[in-house]
Amino acid sequence: MKKEYNFTKGKRGPVIKTPKGKTRITIRIDDDILDWFRQQVHNAGGGNYQTLINMALREYISSKIESLEETLRHVIREELSTYDKKAKR
Repeated sequence: MKKEYNFTKGKRGPVIKTPKGKTRITIRIDDDILDWFRQQVHNAGGGNYQTLINMALREYISSKIESLEETLRHVIREELSTYDKKAKR
C-alpha cells in the first residue's frame, strides 16, 4: 500500500447515484426476515433482495387501500346499523 494517496479529485458520498424516484435509507430488519428475503432471491436464481422487499411492501400497501366505493359502503353500513338501533327503541 502507498504511504500517501492523492484524494484531490475524490468526491464525498456514495459512488453510485440513487435512481430518480428512489431514496436511500438505513433500516433495521430482523435477521430472520432479511434471511428469508435473501433466500427467496437465491432460490429464484439471483436478483436483488432489496427489490423483493420493495415489491412486498408495495403489494401490502395496495391490498390495504380501499376504493372510494368500498369506503362509502362501510360508512353507509355503519350509519344504517346506528339508524336501525335508534329506530328499534
